[in-house]
Amino acid sequence: MEQAMVNFRIDKEIKLAMEDTCKKMGLNMSTALTIFIRKVVAEQRIPFEITADPFYNKANMAHLQRGIEAYQRGEGEVHEILTDEDTHD
Repeated sequence: MEQAMVNFRIDKEIKLAMEDTCKKMGLNMSTALTIFIRKVVAEQRIPFEITADPFYNKANMAHLQRGIEAYQRGEGEVHEILTDEDTHD
């Protein structure tokens, strides 16, 4: 089978983590990506679920919009902004 080269850019930290994970499974990244590509071709789909961030669902966005409108009318209360560090124990 004739080989072809595929080049793409990816965040360096993600690449290093992928290489490390593949190594733990006894694979290199090229083999892992080939497995992924073969599965996509065979199944004619991405072999795992891809979803949007549930934060942006219609109900939550409507709730946020009501809060913004209440704030603009001078109603409601202001809360501190939480960061990722605040939400992890």
